Amino acid sequence: MVARELVVLGTASQAPTRHRNHNGYFLRWDSLGLLFDPGEGTQRQMLLAGVPSSAVDRICLSHFHGDHCLGLPGVVQRLSLDRVAHPVHAHYPASGQEFFDRLRHASVFHEVADLRPAPVADDGTVATGRFGTLEAHRLSHPVESFGYRLVEPDGRRMLPERLAALGIAGPDVGRLQAAGSLAVGGRTVRVEEVSLPRSGQRFAFVMDTRLCDAVFALADGADLLVVEATFLQEDATLAEQFGHLTARQAGRVAARCGVRRLVLTHFSQRYRDPARFAEEVRAEFDGDVVVAEDLQVVPVPRRV
Repeated sequence: MVARELVVLGTASQAPTRHRNHNGYFLRWDSLGLLFDPGEGTQRQMLLAGVPSSAVDRICLSHFHGDHCLGLPGVVQRLSLDRVAHPVHAHYPASGQEFFDRLRHASVFHEVADLRPAPVADDGTVATGRFGTLEAHRLSHPVESFGYRLVEPDGRRMLPERLAALGIAGPDVGRLQAAGSLAVGGRTVRVEEVSLPRSGQRFAFVMDTRLCDAVFALADGADLLVVEATFLQEDATLAEQFGHLTARQAGRVAARCGVRRLVLTHFSQRYRDPARFAEEVRAEFDGDVVVAEDLQVVPVPRRV
Protein backbone atom coordinates (compact mmCIF):
# COMPACT_ATOMS: atom_id res chain seq x y z
CA MET A 1 0.00 0.00 0.00
CA VAL A 2 1.40 3.39 -1.00
CA ALA A 3 1.70 5.77 1.95
CA ARG A 4 3.42 8.96 2.99
CA GLU A 5 3.96 9.06 6.72
CA LEU A 6 6.50 9.70 9.45
CA VAL A 7 7.18 6.95 11.97
CA VAL A 8 8.61 8.50 15.12
CA LEU A 9 11.16 6.13 16.65
CA GLY A 10 12.50 8.40 19.39
CA THR A 11 11.98 11.94 20.69
CA ALA A 12 14.53 12.57 23.47
CA SER A 13 17.47 14.94 23.16
CA GLN A 14 20.83 14.43 24.88
CA ALA A 15 19.67 11.69 27.26
CA PRO A 16 16.83 9.19 26.87
CA THR A 17 14.13 9.03 29.53
CA ARG A 18 11.77 6.34 30.79
CA HIS A 19 9.28 7.40 28.13
CA ARG A 20 11.42 8.78 25.32
CA ASN A 21 14.07 6.91 23.33
CA HIS A 22 16.97 8.68 21.68
CA ASN A 23 16.24 10.22 18.28
CA GLY A 24 15.11 8.24 15.28
CA TYR A 25 12.67 9.00 12.46
CA PHE A 26 11.57 6.91 9.51
CA LEU A 27 9.88 8.62 6.56
CA ARG A 28 7.81 6.38 4.34
CA TRP A 29 7.41 8.25 1.04
CA ASP A 30 5.60 6.00 -1.41
CA SER A 31 8.10 3.21 -2.16
CA LEU A 32 11.05 5.17 -0.69
CA GLY A 33 12.17 4.79 2.93
CA LEU A 34 14.43 7.33 4.65
CA LEU A 35 15.85 6.81 8.14
CA PHE A 36 16.90 10.03 9.87
CA ASP A 37 19.27 10.37 12.84
CA PRO A 38 19.27 6.86 14.33
CA GLY A 39 20.21 7.29 17.99
CA GLU A 40 20.74 4.47 20.49
CA GLY A 41 18.00 1.86 20.44
CA THR A 42 16.80 2.64 16.92
CA GLN A 43 17.00 -0.99 15.78
CA ARG A 44 14.64 -2.08 18.58
CA GLN A 45 12.32 0.88 18.02
CA MET A 46 12.07 -0.10 14.35
CA LEU A 47 11.03 -3.59 15.45
CA LEU A 48 8.35 -2.20 17.78
CA ALA A 49 7.10 0.17 15.07
CA GLY A 50 6.94 -2.52 12.39
CA VAL A 51 9.66 -0.95 10.21
CA PRO A 52 11.83 -3.71 8.67
CA SER A 53 15.42 -3.02 7.71
CA SER A 54 14.46 -3.81 4.11
CA ALA A 55 12.30 -0.66 4.09
CA VAL A 56 15.37 1.59 4.46
CA ASP A 57 16.70 3.04 1.20
CA ARG A 58 18.58 6.05 2.57
CA ILE A 59 20.06 6.97 5.95
CA CYS A 60 20.42 10.69 6.67
CA LEU A 61 22.51 11.93 9.60
CA SER A 62 22.26 15.57 10.57
CA HIS A 63 25.46 15.50 12.66
CA PHE A 64 27.65 13.30 14.82
CA HIS A 65 26.49 14.02 18.35
CA GLY A 66 25.74 10.65 19.94
CA ASP A 67 21.99 11.05 20.34
CA HIS A 68 21.73 11.35 16.55
CA CYS A 69 24.07 8.58 15.42
CA LEU A 70 24.93 5.96 18.05
CA GLY A 71 22.22 3.65 16.70
CA LEU A 72 23.91 3.53 13.31
CA PRO A 73 26.10 0.46 14.04
CA GLY A 74 23.09 -1.66 14.91
CA VAL A 75 21.15 -0.52 11.85
CA VAL A 76 24.12 -1.11 9.53
CA GLN A 77 24.71 -4.60 10.90
CA ARG A 78 20.99 -5.41 10.69
CA LEU A 79 21.04 -4.57 6.98
CA SER A 80 23.59 -7.35 6.51
CA LEU A 81 21.96 -9.76 8.96
CA ASP A 82 18.70 -9.45 6.99
CA ARG A 83 20.57 -9.53 3.68
CA VAL A 84 18.86 -6.42 2.38
CA ALA A 85 19.17 -6.78 -1.39
CA HIS A 86 19.05 -3.16 -2.56
CA PRO A 87 21.72 -0.47 -2.13
CA VAL A 88 21.33 1.79 0.92
CA HIS A 89 22.78 5.28 0.58
CA ALA A 90 24.12 7.07 3.66
CA HIS A 91 24.22 10.89 3.80
CA TYR A 92 26.14 12.64 6.58
CA PRO A 93 28.43 15.67 7.09
CA ALA A 94 31.67 15.05 5.21
CA SER A 95 33.61 16.63 8.08
CA GLY A 96 32.59 13.66 10.24
CA GLN A 97 33.95 10.96 7.92
CA GLU A 98 36.14 9.44 10.65
CA PHE A 99 33.12 9.08 12.94
CA PHE A 100 31.05 7.49 10.18
CA ASP A 101 33.83 5.00 9.50
CA ARG A 102 34.08 4.09 13.19
CA LEU A 103 30.32 3.66 13.53
CA ARG A 104 30.06 1.61 10.35
CA HIS A 105 32.69 -0.83 11.61
CA ALA A 106 32.06 -0.56 15.35
CA SER A 107 32.31 -4.32 15.88
CA VAL A 108 32.95 -7.57 14.03
CA PHE A 109 30.19 -8.65 11.64
CA HIS A 110 29.81 -10.26 8.23
CA GLU A 111 29.07 -7.35 5.90
CA VAL A 112 27.00 -8.33 2.88
CA ALA A 113 24.69 -5.31 2.51
CA ASP A 114 25.51 -2.68 -0.12
CA LEU A 115 25.93 0.46 1.99
CA ARG A 116 26.99 3.42 -0.15
CA PRO A 117 28.47 6.44 1.66
CA ALA A 118 27.44 9.80 0.20
CA PRO A 119 28.99 12.51 2.42
CA VAL A 120 27.55 16.02 2.32
CA ALA A 121 30.07 18.86 2.04
CA ASP A 122 27.92 21.83 1.00
CA ASP A 123 24.39 23.10 0.60
CA GLY A 124 22.50 21.70 -2.37
CA THR A 125 21.10 18.56 -3.92
CA VAL A 126 22.39 15.29 -2.50
CA ALA A 127 20.15 12.86 -4.42
CA THR A 128 17.53 12.76 -7.15
CA GLY A 129 15.12 10.07 -8.25
CA ARG A 130 11.51 9.31 -9.01
CA PHE A 131 10.74 10.75 -5.56
CA GLY A 132 12.07 14.16 -6.60
CA THR A 133 15.04 15.90 -5.00
CA LEU A 134 16.73 15.43 -1.62
CA GLU A 135 18.51 18.60 -0.52
CA ALA A 136 20.77 19.49 2.40
CA HIS A 137 21.38 22.86 4.07
CA ARG A 138 24.06 23.62 6.68
CA LEU A 139 22.63 24.62 10.07
CA SER A 140 24.09 26.50 13.06
CA HIS A 141 25.29 24.11 15.79
CA PRO A 142 28.57 23.73 17.72
CA VAL A 143 29.49 20.87 15.35
CA GLU A 144 28.70 20.81 11.63
CA SER A 145 25.06 19.90 11.15
CA PHE A 146 22.84 19.63 8.08
CA GLY A 147 19.08 19.69 7.68
CA TYR A 148 17.36 17.78 4.88
CA ARG A 149 14.50 18.61 2.55
CA LEU A 150 12.61 16.32 0.17
CA VAL A 151 10.93 18.10 -2.75
CA GLU A 152 8.56 16.31 -5.10
CA PRO A 153 8.30 17.89 -8.58
CA ASP A 154 5.01 19.41 -9.63
CA GLY A 155 2.87 17.14 -11.75
CA ARG A 156 -0.66 16.72 -13.08
CA ARG A 157 -3.75 14.93 -11.80
CA MET A 158 -5.48 12.99 -14.54
CA LEU A 159 -9.26 13.39 -14.84
CA PRO A 160 -10.90 9.99 -15.52
CA GLU A 161 -14.14 11.43 -16.89
CA ARG A 162 -12.33 13.50 -19.53
CA LEU A 163 -10.10 10.57 -20.46
CA ALA A 164 -13.15 8.34 -20.87
CA ALA A 165 -14.98 10.94 -22.97
CA LEU A 166 -12.07 11.00 -25.41
CA GLY A 167 -11.65 7.22 -25.46
CA ILE A 168 -8.27 7.19 -23.71
CA ALA A 169 -7.69 4.21 -21.44
CA GLY A 170 -5.12 1.64 -20.34
CA PRO A 171 -1.54 2.08 -21.56
CA ASP A 172 -2.54 5.13 -23.61
CA VAL A 173 -2.92 7.13 -20.38
CA GLY A 174 0.73 6.51 -19.55
CA ARG A 175 1.80 7.37 -23.10
CA LEU A 176 -0.11 10.65 -22.90
CA GLN A 177 1.51 11.53 -19.57
CA ALA A 178 4.99 10.70 -20.84
CA ALA A 179 4.73 12.44 -24.23
CA GLY A 180 2.42 15.31 -23.31
CA SER A 181 0.14 14.59 -26.26
CA LEU A 182 -1.50 11.64 -27.99
CA ALA A 183 -3.17 11.09 -31.39
CA VAL A 184 -6.70 9.80 -30.76
CA GLY A 185 -9.48 9.40 -33.35
CA GLY A 186 -7.93 11.75 -35.88
CA ARG A 187 -7.06 14.52 -33.40
CA THR A 188 -4.25 15.30 -31.01
CA VAL A 189 -5.15 15.38 -27.32
CA ARG A 190 -2.88 17.44 -25.09
CA VAL A 191 -2.33 16.35 -21.50
CA GLU A 192 -3.59 19.74 -20.28
CA GLU A 193 -7.04 18.89 -21.68
CA VAL A 194 -7.48 15.85 -19.45
CA SER A 195 -5.69 16.85 -16.26
CA LEU A 196 -5.19 19.55 -13.66
CA PRO A 197 -1.93 20.90 -12.19
CA ARG A 198 -0.82 19.08 -9.04
CA SER A 199 1.69 20.69 -6.70
CA GLY A 200 4.52 18.48 -5.50
CA GLN A 201 4.73 17.80 -1.77
CA ARG A 202 7.58 18.81 0.51
CA PHE A 203 9.08 17.32 3.67
CA ALA A 204 11.69 19.00 5.86
CA PHE A 205 13.86 17.66 8.69
CA VAL A 206 15.53 20.25 10.93
CA MET A 207 17.53 19.01 13.90
CA ASP A 208 20.05 20.63 16.21
CA THR A 209 20.46 24.27 15.26
CA ARG A 210 20.09 27.85 16.31
CA LEU A 211 17.62 29.95 14.36
CA CYS A 212 19.30 30.76 11.04
CA ASP A 213 18.49 31.35 7.36
CA ALA A 214 18.88 27.65 6.55
CA VAL A 215 16.03 26.73 8.91
CA PHE A 216 13.65 28.93 6.92
CA ALA A 217 15.00 27.66 3.59
CA LEU A 218 14.40 24.06 4.63
CA ALA A 219 10.92 24.71 6.03
CA ASP A 220 9.64 26.83 3.13
CA GLY A 221 6.30 25.45 1.94
CA ALA A 222 6.72 22.15 3.79
CA ASP A 223 3.69 19.91 4.01
CA LEU A 224 5.37 18.21 6.97
CA LEU A 225 8.15 19.82 9.02
CA VAL A 226 9.96 17.77 11.67
CA VAL A 227 11.83 20.21 13.86
CA GLU A 228 13.71 20.14 17.12
CA ALA A 229 12.17 22.03 20.03
CA THR A 230 14.72 21.20 22.68
CA PHE A 231 13.92 24.13 24.95
CA LEU A 232 11.01 26.32 25.98
CA GLN A 233 11.28 30.08 25.59
CA GLU A 234 12.06 30.53 29.30
CA ASP A 235 15.43 28.89 28.52
CA ALA A 236 16.12 30.76 25.28
CA THR A 237 19.58 31.77 26.51
CA LEU A 238 20.53 28.11 26.95
CA ALA A 239 19.11 27.32 23.52
CA GLU A 240 21.33 29.95 21.90
CA GLN A 241 24.36 28.87 23.91
CA PHE A 242 24.09 25.19 22.98
CA GLY A 243 22.84 25.66 19.42
CA HIS A 244 19.18 24.71 19.70
CA LEU A 245 15.68 26.02 19.00
CA THR A 246 12.87 26.82 21.38
CA ALA A 247 9.33 25.68 20.73
CA ARG A 248 8.31 29.28 20.15
CA GLN A 249 11.01 29.72 17.51
CA ALA A 250 9.82 26.53 15.80
CA GLY A 251 6.31 27.99 15.71
CA ARG A 252 7.62 31.22 14.22
CA VAL A 253 9.37 29.28 11.46
CA ALA A 254 6.21 27.29 10.68
CA ALA A 255 4.08 30.42 10.49
CA ARG A 256 6.49 32.34 8.28
CA CYS A 257 7.13 29.40 5.94
CA GLY A 258 3.54 28.26 5.41
CA VAL A 259 4.04 24.83 6.99
CA ARG A 260 0.95 22.63 6.90
CA ARG A 261 1.81 20.18 9.70
CA LEU A 262 4.46 20.87 12.34
CA VAL A 263 6.03 17.99 14.29
CA LEU A 264 7.96 19.01 17.41
CA THR A 265 10.57 16.64 18.85
CA HIS A 266 14.02 16.34 20.52
CA PHE A 267 12.79 17.48 23.93
CA SER A 268 15.10 18.21 26.85
CA GLN A 269 14.53 15.88 29.79
CA ARG A 270 14.20 18.91 32.06
CA TYR A 271 10.56 19.40 31.00
CA ARG A 272 7.84 17.12 32.39
CA ASP A 273 4.71 18.41 30.63
CA PRO A 274 4.66 17.99 26.81
CA ALA A 275 1.56 20.21 26.57
CA ARG A 276 3.72 23.24 27.33
CA PHE A 277 5.44 22.87 23.95
CA ALA A 278 2.15 22.99 22.07
CA GLU A 279 0.99 26.00 24.08
CA GLU A 280 4.17 27.89 23.30
CA VAL A 281 4.01 27.10 19.57
CA ARG A 282 0.44 28.36 19.33
CA ALA A 283 1.59 31.82 20.36
CA GLU A 284 3.19 31.97 16.89
CA PHE A 285 1.49 29.32 14.75
CA ASP A 286 -2.21 28.51 14.54
CA GLY A 287 -1.83 25.51 12.23
CA ASP A 288 -1.57 21.76 12.76
CA VAL A 289 0.87 20.93 15.59
CA VAL A 290 2.03 17.48 16.74
CA VAL A 291 4.06 17.11 19.94
CA ALA A 292 5.72 13.86 18.96
CA GLU A 293 5.65 10.71 21.09
CA ASP A 294 7.74 7.60 20.58
CA LEU A 295 6.26 5.10 18.08
CA GLN A 296 3.68 7.62 16.87
CA VAL A 297 2.77 7.60 13.17
CA VAL A 298 2.18 11.03 11.64
CA PRO A 299 0.66 11.11 8.14
CA VAL A 300 1.89 13.61 5.58
CA PRO A 301 -1.15 15.88 5.01
CA ARG A 302 -3.26 15.03 1.99
CA ARG A 303 -2.72 17.17 -1.07
CA VAL A 304 -4.63 20.43 -1.16
